[in-house]
Amino acid sequence: MLDRVRREAGAGARGRHRIYLGIAPGVGKTYTALEELQRRKARGTDVVIGFLETHGRPHTAELAEGLEVVRRKQIPYKGVTVEEMDTDAVVRRKPAVALVDEIAHTNAPGSVHEKRWQDVQDIL
Repeated sequence: MLDRVRREAGAGARGRHRIYLGIAPGVGKTYTALEELQRRKARGTDVVIGFLETHGRPHTAELAEGLEVVRRKQIPYKGVTVEEMDTDAVVRRKPAVALVDEIAHTNAPGSVHEKRWQDVQDIL
């Protein structure tokens, strides 16, 4: 009964996710995800970039233009500052769609989770 009430009320409802897979780096996963984000924004959907890695590709950076980007978290590590996705900021922002790139990434020590895919679970 409680499960039915939660479903009907939307309590505990989680978001859905879409993963773009490719056989090799540079085949267009991030580019395709950005194209979809731009389409959704054009239709009036509230979208943000939670984390994007362009790998220095100018066309990828150009496709991100005009999209809101959640500021990255700065984490000091072994004398340098590492940038990670600010998962809490994405959750607080509550967008309808958030693009999170490089989900297999290992987060810097001191992060809440070891892997970025675990951060994505928090966002969902």
